[in-house]
Amino acid sequence: MLSSPQFLKQETMLRVLYSLVPVAMTAVYFFGWYVMGIIAVSMAFAFLTEWLMASQRKGKISYACFVSAGIYALSLPPTTPLWIVAVGVIIAVLFGKEMFGGFGKNVFNPAIVGRAFVFVCFPIELTGKFIPVFTGFPGGFGHWSITGLGQPPHYIAEAGLKIIDAVTSATPMWAHRNYGYDSSILSLFLGNIGTVFQYEGQKMILGAGSMGEVSALVIMCSCAYLLWTKTANWRLTVSTLLGALISSIVFRYAFGIKTVPMPLFTMFSGALFYAAVFMVTDPISAPRVTLSQWIYGFFIGTMIVVFRCKGIFSGGAAFSILLGNILAPSLDLWINRIKSHGKETASKSEEVASS
Repeated sequence: MLSSPQFLKQETMLRVLYSLVPVAMTAVYFFGWYVMGIIAVSMAFAFLTEWLMASQRKGKISYACFVSAGIYALSLPPTTPLWIVAVGVIIAVLFGKEMFGGFGKNVFNPAIVGRAFVFVCFPIELTGKFIPVFTGFPGGFGHWSITGLGQPPHYIAEAGLKIIDAVTSATPMWAHRNYGYDSSILSLFLGNIGTVFQYEGQKMILGAGSMGEVSALVIMCSCAYLLWTKTANWRLTVSTLLGALISSIVFRYAFGIKTVPMPLFTMFSGALFYAAVFMVTDPISAPRVTLSQWIYGFFIGTMIVVFRCKGIFSGGAAFSILLGNILAPSLDLWINRIKSHGKETASKSEEVASS
């Protein structure tokens, strides 16, 4: 029998939720109110799943389930069907957290588990439609979604295209890797994605991959809040960005791999900033030792660039973080063993010197 829900109050998790608010509202401006529908469904099913499991083990519901649901929801494309949203978040809570014993015991970031699951299981729904953003005032605040419009936005209509053309176009990462087109760095930074470009005589429109990754500026503001309140570990964020930056420079200019974009493009396009701020910094699945955290973040940042260059999908942030989650416990173990061995060696040296 299900018991009344009891919550494990966590101020840290509340601060993460606060930091997601500007990202969510920015997504509404760019894509319409359907964004809030995705977030609501994600949080509702995350709560119900954790409530069911917590009742069985007579535990409390952690605020972390809402954090995972929010991060997961904003990592999805703005055209994701609601049933896929529900399936993914149930998998995230069940197999990303509850199967390990609940909050604080999970090896993998639950939001990433759900994101990777739907990405692999429903590739057509997740990667087959990329829509441009609303612009001007009131933007998406005046619409449910861009796909529900009777007429396309003016910049699409001016190009002689229809909504159906917009939802089958390319993200900036796809456009760079597959079509050789580089988006404006300023548009990537602000989130104003919707440029029309031509490839082999065909007009195409830049669209967005995920709702939360569009504006690097807004994510940076949320990052500043998380770091100021000491909610997120700055080493994890900085090392991830450094890994992506340095590896993109080395791969592009030292190894001559032209499918790797320019460093600034690498930093502001795709889910790199979103992953570095909200996903890599998960305190449960990340390493505890300081040196391990630097290695962990640098590894994830590097793997994001590798997956973007060589992977089937042009993103790769979710799979990079999952690999990092697998590596994290071993990193702490190895670093601690090295430190212990160093202390033993030093103490023996002191004993020899004193004798």
